[in-house]
Amino acid sequence: MTRVILRLPVFASVVLAGTVLLAQTPGTPGQAPPGVPPKTDALGQKPTFRVTVDLVTNDVIARDSRGQFVADLTKEDFDLLEDGVPQQIASLVLVHGGRVSNLALPPPAAPPEGIILPEVRPTNDTSGRIFILFIDDLHLDFKNTARVRDLLKKIKGTLIHQGDMFGIVSSGTSSIAIDLTYDLKRIDEALKKVMGGALKPTDIIQGPEGQEGPTEVRYRAHVAFASAADLLDNLSKVHNRRKALIYVSNGYDFNPFEKSRTGQAEFFENRFGTQANPGAGSSSGDGTETNTGAGTDINDPSRSGAKFADADLVRELAELTRAANRANATIYTIDPRGLVGMPDLDDNVDPVEFQEYLSNSINSLRVLAEQTGGIAVVNQNDFDKALKRIDAETSDYYMIGYYSTNPDPLKRTRQIDVKVKRKDVDVWARKSYSIKTGPRR
Repeated sequence: MTRVILRLPVFASVVLAGTVLLAQTPGTPGQAPPGVPPKTDALGQKPTFRVTVDLVTNDVIARDSRGQFVADLTKEDFDLLEDGVPQQIASLVLVHGGRVSNLALPPPAAPPEGIILPEVRPTNDTSGRIFILFIDDLHLDFKNTARVRDLLKKIKGTLIHQGDMFGIVSSGTSSIAIDLTYDLKRIDEALKKVMGGALKPTDIIQGPEGQEGPTEVRYRAHVAFASAADLLDNLSKVHNRRKALIYVSNGYDFNPFEKSRTGQAEFFENRFGTQANPGAGSSSGDGTETNTGAGTDINDPSRSGAKFADADLVRELAELTRAANRANATIYTIDPRGLVGMPDLDDNVDPVEFQEYLSNSINSLRVLAEQTGGIAVVNQNDFDKALKRIDAETSDYYMIGYYSTNPDPLKRTRQIDVKVKRKDVDVWARKSYSIKTGPRR
C-alpha cells in the first residue's frame, strides 16, 4: 500500500520533497497490467513516497502567581492546539539557568542557510541565545545620540552573556552591519558609529507632501521595516535557539503634525508670528489670499491617501510582526527618549500635536512588542530594570515543537494556543504564525 506522509514547512512554507502520480490501466483497479510484475523495493515492499515539511517550534514562558519561572513541567503538562485542533507535541526542550534539558527528543536542526554564523563553539554553549540589535537611526533624534550609545553599553553589560551570539544592524546614517558573533568588543566598535538622524518636527512640517502625506516620513519608515524584515527572514533559518530582536527606535507616525502641515494650526501664527507651513497660503496687500502650492487643505481630494495613514501603518506593522512570528523571534522595542514631556522650544511645534505624535509613535512600538510576545520599553528612564527583565525572559523558557496536522497550504495564518494543565501556572507563547508564500518585494 502506498503511503504519503505530510509534514508542515518551517513556519509554514510547504516544500514538496516528492510528488506521486499513480496511473492505472483499464482492468481491475489497483492491479498491474497482465504480464507486468508490481514494482517493489529491495526488501520486496512497495515504495513509500514522502512529502516532507519542517517542525513548527514555539517558545513558551511559564510563571507562577509570584512571577517565578516554573521549571518542572513535562510534556504531559502541555496542551497545544492549532486552529482549535489538538496537536501532538514532538519535542520539548527546557532552557533554565543556562542549562538545556531535552524533555522530549527533538529532531536534528536543519543547517542554516543565507546567514553568516561564527565558528562553532563547544557544545556547552548550545543554550546561548541570539540577539539582533536593530538601531533604527533614521528614527532616532540626533540630540539623543549619547543616550543611545549609553544604552548599548548597558546592553553589553546586562543583557548579552558568554555563549550568546549577537549582531548589530542600523537602518541608515550610522552604517552599522556586524554579522553574528560572540565577540563583545564589536559592541564598542558599533557604539562609536551610532548617530541619530531622525527628522525634526520642522523638517516634517515644511517637507515635501504627496498624496499619502509627507513623502520623506513614508520613505524612512519603509526602509526601516524592510531592513528589520530581512533580519527576521535570516533568523528564521536558525533553529533551537532563543531569538530576540532588540529594536531601538523612536517609533512611527505616518501622518504627523497634520494641522501644522496643512496650515490649519494657529500655534505658529499666534505664538511665533509665522505660519506653520509657509507654502500653505499668504495674504497679499489687498487682503486676498494666494496659495504658493506647498500647502493643501486637509480635506483636499488629492490628499485622500493621507486619510488612511493609520491603516497603512497598522498594515506595515502587521507584516513585520508576521515575519517575527514565522522566525519564532521576539521583538523587544526600546525608545531611548525615555520620559518625554513638552517639546523643545527650538522645535516650534504645537504642544497638542506633539503629544499626539508622541503617543502614535510609542503605540507603534507597543504593537511590535506585544504582537510578538516582547515588551515595549517606553516612557521610562530606567533601562537597567528593563534589560534585566528581557534577560530573564530570554534565559528561562521551554521550546515546544510539533508537526501540524493541517496540510492545506492555502491556510496562511494559523492560530496557536498553548495551555498548561496546572491551575497556578500562567504561560506566554506565540499566538500565531503565517505561511510565507514568496520572496519579499
